[in-house]
Amino acid sequence: MRSFLTKSIVLIVAMSFIAVCTSSCNKKSSEQADTTKPQPAPTKIETETKTKAEFQPKIEAANVSEPKEPEKPEEPVSNIAVTVNGVDITEEQVQKLLQPQLARMAQQNQQIPPALKQTLEKQLRQQALERLIVLQLLDKKVKEANIVVTDEELNQHIQRIASTQRTPISVEQLKTIVEQQGYIFDQWKDEVRKQLAQLKLFKSQSPDNINITEEDAKKYYDENPKEFATPEKVRASHILIKPETVEGSTEATPEAKATAKTKAEGLLKQINDGGDFAELAKANSDCPSSARGGDLNFFGKGQMVAPFEKAAFEMEKGKVSDIVETRFGYHIIKVTDRTPASTTTFDQAKAGIIQKLTQRKQTGLINKYIDSIKAEANIVYPPGKEPTPAPSPMMMPQPK
Repeated sequence: MRSFLTKSIVLIVAMSFIAVCTSSCNKKSSEQADTTKPQPAPTKIETETKTKAEFQPKIEAANVSEPKEPEKPEEPVSNIAVTVNGVDITEEQVQKLLQPQLARMAQQNQQIPPALKQTLEKQLRQQALERLIVLQLLDKKVKEANIVVTDEELNQHIQRIASTQRTPISVEQLKTIVEQQGYIFDQWKDEVRKQLAQLKLFKSQSPDNINITEEDAKKYYDENPKEFATPEKVRASHILIKPETVEGSTEATPEAKATAKTKAEGLLKQINDGGDFAELAKANSDCPSSARGGDLNFFGKGQMVAPFEKAAFEMEKGKVSDIVETRFGYHIIKVTDRTPASTTTFDQAKAGIIQKLTQRKQTGLINKYIDSIKAEANIVYPPGKEPTPAPSPMMMPQPK
């Protein structure tokens, strides 16, 4: 739940942008999936060239006796990133939206090569600028349509966000989480209000009924069988004993391996003699799962190293393995649960498929509408800041 709210908070505060899709980029870029992630509609993003400083021409009088006026200093690089229908979007606005993304990228990719880092930063900047352009256009359309989100509508929506979490929370708890992420709650609410206004705008531009039939859903079900198949899974706990390594080396000596194996064998004897597996894991395992008594939760095939996977899937529920050696060390494995492979039936999946296809069609209509308002807008870039062909698109969030 906290993870979901964290993502929602970040996305809403980051200007609560909607799917962006420019007509010029439609011809040049290909789609790239999101992991998240969360979900949303693809956007085509435009890249920009490096900024060039502009210089004020220096006019000098020739063959005159008066002293020359001092040359004008070079003008600073324009602080304007782009002008949309006469409204300037500044570099400060772009950076305000961009910096949290750069901070997260730095945190998650500390070893990223400098050249790749520079490319990613450039793409992120261009994506941020594109979002600001679309938000400016949407804000204008919202005002022209006299769309208003009342305090009651806003409060009801925030209450729904809080109450529909996997573990429902109060609005006060939601406020605490928002503020723990470093945001001001009233400002966060203002962004939610903008988001709701944009949704009203989109609904006013879309047909009242998007008809996805049962036949449409069945066709999707038949064409995507893997989406509805659940593979066999086991739940296991383990105790890992790692051989000690010499400083500066990742390889353990034969003596260290023998010592580690002897310790594992001693623990296995204690378990077979009635010792508590979870307590022995907490006291002895070298895996972070030791804090949970060795529990690894459910996993499917392909998620664990081969010797560990083979042992776990061949064991019956409640059984304890012999010593299993992997590149990590020596394991004692206990299977605590298992679920057989299964397939979700069409009747079970039908409602979810119809909802998914409806959202997909709505997303297409939103993209089409955004294309149209961009096509009629006057978007002007300062000299040297014109966009270049777009990088791969990224997935954009939509309001939940």
